Amino acid sequence: QVQLVESGGGLVQAGGSLRLSCAASGRTFSTYAMGWFRQAPGKEREFVAAIRWSFGTTYYADSVKGRFTISRNNTKNTVYLEMNSLKPEDTAVYFCAASRFGVGVRDSSEYDIWGQGTQVTVSS
Repeated sequence: QVQLVESGGGLVQAGGSLRLSCAASGRTFSTYAMGWFRQAPGKEREFVAAIRWSFGTTYYADSVKGRFTISRNNTKNTVYLEMNSLKPEDTAVYFCAASRFGVGVRDSSEYDIWGQGTQVTVSS
């Protein structure tokens, strides 16, 4: 059984930084892409960033482009989300997800394995 475990969330002031990690454990699997999504209270889950595992190609939502950076460590089966210049509107539960059979990277339906989420709170 494959599990994704996020860590690194917390409380930070506006303008600050956080680094989220997502480690895959359990049975190894072939990954097409890994992504980060977030969900704020009362809102739908939205795409944040993704990375295609083989080529390292990255994708970002317009709202985080230039502030967030997604990266991966193939050896550790871990994906990271470096978040800088955080804003109160970035407050949400952040979910890591893995796509084994997808084609695109921005739609949550492309992902079939999800982590439990980690809370990020940005105070003004």
